[in-house]
Order: sequence, then C-alpha cells, then structure tokens
Amino acid sequence: MSRINLDQDIQPLSEFRSGVTSFIKQINETRRPLLITQRGKGVAVVLDVAEYEAMQEKIELLEEIRTAESQFAEGLGISNQEARKQILGRLKK
Repeated sequence: MSRINLDQDIQPLSEFRSGVTSFIKQINETRRPLLITQRGKGVAVVLDVAEYEAMQEKIELLEEIRTAESQFAEGLGISNQEARKQILGRLKK
C-alpha cells in the first residue's frame, strides 16, 4: 500500500460527502488510502479493496509467524529433517 500523501489524501467529511465519486476514483487510481476527518480529527480510512485484501493477508501471515515462534519457544517445533520426512510420507499415500 502506498503511503498517504498529506496534500491529497486527508479530506474533511463534508468534502468527502460532496465529492465521493471523485475520491473513490482517486483511491482506485493511486492505491493510496484516504483519511476522512471530522472536526479536525481522523475518523475513518477508505481503502481500495485490493489493498485491503493484501493488508489482511499480511496480517494473517504475521499472526501465523507469531504463533509458530511461540510454539517453537515452548519446544513444540520439529526439525526440518523431521518435517520433510512427514511431508514426503503424506505425499506418497
């Protein structure tokens, strides 16, 4: 995901309401999120669907890595050699 361009990607809610079509087009073309403000504070972020899905996949992968690291620290891991043996055994069935 591209980083927010402070000049273009932060808009008050009132401007977003009046120009929603053009802002959606901007989000789809630039792949940058749009930060919506209300009374000077950020209240929402609008993302392109593909960017959102990519972000979700990265989060899931990071959670899986964290789980694996915790399991390994608890001694629940197996060696690469043993994992390979198990996988090859399953493939032969």
